[in-house]
Amino acid sequence: MRLDKFLKVSRIIKRRSVAKEISDQGRITINGNNAKSSSNVSVDDQLIIKFGNKTETVKILRIVETTKKDEAEQMYEIIDESYKEDFRKGVN
Repeated sequence: MRLDKFLKVSRIIKRRSVAKEISDQGRITINGNNAKSSSNVSVDDQLIIKFGNKTETVKILRIVETTKKDEAEQMYEIIDESYKEDFRKGVN
């Protein structure tokens, strides 16, 4: 399955167009390699997704073409979630 479609179906990213934009900007890696929206993903792949100040590492558990909202979270497992320090915090 294409990366952008997986991100949308799994509801990690709500819109496929946004998933395409983020992946084409080089903000997503698959198993340590830079990914494009057209990159194929498969079960057991590890994705690192950089959202603004948050970086999320997920492992793909299953791939399905369509899913209901409550079943989408069963498609992946969050391995790590980290936030950048906001350099403006503590500045008076």
